[in-house]
Amino acid sequence: MTSNRKALTERLDRIMALAQDVPPEENVFSYKGVLYPVLLCSPATFEALESFEARSDDVLLAGYPKSGNNWILQILNDLVTADLKKNKEALEERMKHEEKGDYTFLEFGDPGKFERIKKLPFRRVLATHLLPGCLPTSISKNNAKVHVHFKILQSLLEVLEMVWGSYFDYMIEWNKRINNKNIMFITYEELKENLILGVKKITEFFEFSMTEEELQAVMDRSSFQAMNENSHSTHGTFGNILFRKGAISDWKTLFTEAQNQEMERKFEECLAETKLGAKIMYKKYCKP
Repeated sequence: MTSNRKALTERLDRIMALAQDVPPEENVFSYKGVLYPVLLCSPATFEALESFEARSDDVLLAGYPKSGNNWILQILNDLVTADLKKNKEALEERMKHEEKGDYTFLEFGDPGKFERIKKLPFRRVLATHLLPGCLPTSISKNNAKVHVHFKILQSLLEVLEMVWGSYFDYMIEWNKRINNKNIMFITYEELKENLILGVKKITEFFEFSMTEEELQAVMDRSSFQAMNENSHSTHGTFGNILFRKGAISDWKTLFTEAQNQEMERKFEECLAETKLGAKIMYKKYCKP
């Protein structure tokens, strides 16, 4: 699908250009107590999202910003595309939709996007950075499955309460839902260490029917090197921000000792005793 994203790429490039001319204090707005970027989101879109009707076969990704979400979206889109190859008409419709460049993330774009999404005649891949309590109720009502992707903090942006709220609030809220059978939790580190096993888990969770050859092709296209090389065609200049090193625990090179200690304190306070905190494997990836 990477060759069919010209409209989205051009839109992201325009956003990057506009962002350079907007003062920092004008770059965000508050909605229900959380800050969001004005160049990607709007109050009108959030209001329209509340009545969005999810489907039971939707493929929904939830992840905090800069947690490797674009990597997982590549995998999910590839899985849906491979599955649609058995339905040529649906595949052609999906390619037309990709060419229009509509945002995959629920909170991005114009409020009219939901009417366009509603009409899509194929399995939809959607994503969000929102806290679970901010998602439309139709997701749980219609038993839509959610893949929650998360990783260990990578920069100071995740420590501070920036756009989309606090990282720790995000993790605490999803931990409350960790026993929900319609929610799957996978860490960035888990996938980096065993991509084959991770992709197989995703395939089983969303009930895709894949051959070993198809799965291998998905993994080949989803390597960090392959995605980084294609980032300009898939995300324009925005790709320079989204695709960084693709490494585990790279945040250690960015933090001072004082910042490391503050992160450890926050982890112990908020996540150490939770099931989601255990999945992070803090001692393995964060201790010196």
